[in-house]
Amino acid sequence: MFFCSISGEPPQDPVISVTSGHVYERRLIVKYITENGTDPITGEKLEESDLITVKANPKTAAPRPTSATSIPALLQTLQNEWDAAMLETFSLKQQNNNLRQELSVALYMQDAATRVVARLIRERDAAREALASVSATMGVVPAADGAGDVEMGDTAEAGGLPENVLSQIDETHQKLSATRKKRKAPEGYVTQDQIKTFAAKHTVPSLHSSSPAGITALAVSKNNSHFLTGGNDKVVQLYDRENDKVLASLKGHQKKVNHVAFREADGAPTLLLSGGADKIAKAWSHDEASGEYKAAGTIRTHKGEITGIVVHPSSTLLALSSSDRTYSLHDLNTFQQVYQSPGSDEPFTSLGIHPDGTLVAVGTPASTIQVFDIRSGAIAATLTPPESVPFTVNTLSFSENGYHLLAPDSLSSVAIWDLRKPKLATSIQLGEGFKTHKVVYDYSAQLFGVAGSEGVRVFAHKSWEELVRLEEAGDVVDLAWGAGGKEIWGVSGRDVRIWGAA
Repeated sequence: MFFCSISGEPPQDPVISVTSGHVYERRLIVKYITENGTDPITGEKLEESDLITVKANPKTAAPRPTSATSIPALLQTLQNEWDAAMLETFSLKQQNNNLRQELSVALYMQDAATRVVARLIRERDAAREALASVSATMGVVPAADGAGDVEMGDTAEAGGLPENVLSQIDETHQKLSATRKKRKAPEGYVTQDQIKTFAAKHTVPSLHSSSPAGITALAVSKNNSHFLTGGNDKVVQLYDRENDKVLASLKGHQKKVNHVAFREADGAPTLLLSGGADKIAKAWSHDEASGEYKAAGTIRTHKGEITGIVVHPSSTLLALSSSDRTYSLHDLNTFQQVYQSPGSDEPFTSLGIHPDGTLVAVGTPASTIQVFDIRSGAIAATLTPPESVPFTVNTLSFSENGYHLLAPDSLSSVAIWDLRKPKLATSIQLGEGFKTHKVVYDYSAQLFGVAGSEGVRVFAHKSWEELVRLEEAGDVVDLAWGAGGKEIWGVSGRDVRIWGAA
């Protein structure tokens, strides 16, 4: 490798001076000799005949240019490539922003069209009502040709329940209230000493999709053989615990699933129920012919996301609460709405039904719990913590004997309300770092569990003693008691965890 003594670049046609031994580019040294007649380096007399051509092996690689052999030059090259990459990224971002703007315009136009359609529907309904009033005044009976639009099934007006539904609720109330006051825990039911020995027993890993990840809701069948989960991936899954496999992955929600539930009743088909952030509730039942679970009904009553879903003790009604500030009741045979409450001042964030079936409780973002008489729709009680920073009552649970209601009363504590007074029976502090996700009483009404950001805690009712802490799961978002209280089920991330006696 050599360089021209004049230009400092690798020569294309190299020659060497016999007088000085320096290497030159032929065209440059010839020009210099013509003008000066001397060697540009030594100053000695030099003629073109003193130049000897240097012939290199044609297979020899050409020397790298100086721009590729110095650190500043390399840095400049890398900087140029980086600038080019950033310019391309900027262009792509501009294109992305343009596409987003176009999409926003399209969505706005769709929204505007939807509003126009809704306004036209309201005007049409108003015109029909006016026509009916005029017809009634003039004594004209409209023709029953069945040509009218049918948009939903017949529903009861807010403020009253159909007579057949009222009779079902009253019958259920009389039947259950006569037995629950004398009811004792079944033989072989878990004891408080056994609860203290609870530890991790089994984990069902990796349920639902990993994107977006996370199980949001859990329900366990009466015999513990199956459990139901809902997830951020918009899917409801039925899992067979005994055979350790997924029986059904049920799709139909457009957003995450907030709550799931079983309807299990003698003489009636088992229903899998779910409510989601897409404002709808869905039901699936098992089809004996195909052996698969198929959609049995879809409820589109509410205008806000579903925040609570509970099967009424009669097993014939489904209660839903929503962020649209209403709750509703639906017939589980026809899935038609039988009642929707008037609008409240606050959205409803959680839902529970009294074990006798006569009261419904809803939580709000304003720290309060509203208890309604399910038969009349009237407010039976409003429960507000005496002093607290405003927080959302995102979970609540009636005790199985019907005397108490369990719910958070602050960001880091839970309260037990005595419904016979009604007043606050006690408040249990869970620690500043604990955020409550789910509270639930067991069947005996002598135990209750609290799931939150630091695992699961189980307490004894009346003595309020903390019996056990189950913290290895970390953040537990939902909780359920197994049959006989022998197990506690929880969901953490994409896993379903089961705790039991050691």
